[in-house]
Amino acid sequence: MVALCTTGALTACSHDEAPWHLTDVTGHLPDLQFSLTGDDGKPVTGDSFKGHTTLVYFGYTHCPDVCPETMARLMQVIGKLGPDAQQVRILFITVDPARDTPQALHDYVAAFDAQHARGLTGSDAQIESLAQRYRIAYQMEKRDPNGNYEVTHSSAVYIFDAQGHARLLATDQDTPDQIAQDLRRIIEARS
Repeated sequence: MVALCTTGALTACSHDEAPWHLTDVTGHLPDLQFSLTGDDGKPVTGDSFKGHTTLVYFGYTHCPDVCPETMARLMQVIGKLGPDAQQVRILFITVDPARDTPQALHDYVAAFDAQHARGLTGSDAQIESLAQRYRIAYQMEKRDPNGNYEVTHSSAVYIFDAQGHARLLATDQDTPDQIAQDLRRIIEARS
């Protein structure tokens, strides 16, 4: 009878948490590790963001639509977090290092949120290696007669907890409210 009660007590205590709004990638993607150049021209690594919930987005400053839309949506998320926004950093990693100098990235992210967002660049090999690490697809399109080109790229936002572990994946189908709710859960879990 005692064994039966103990088993019943354990079952009652192990309730499932509410499901995530976003895609749970815990254990499926590597931790936040990289060595790149920040938008201030200084070296930066994934460890630089330990202690913050970090949103990683791969894009480029000449992107005509998806990147500015995604960054604007992330600004809505920051606005919904209130004081918890202090715990969040957004990393805009370029997939177009030829044009996205540290200064260009600095100007771009500052136009959205200089407090929470950082632009990151590196060599072609560094960007390619990091994109492969997180399964990001991107491809340069043909240049037009003026030498301009677009870069086709994935539009997902990767969310890492304060220890740098990959936790969630947000897509353009996820609303700012859903992203903010899940971010708050990750932030609160560390306290």
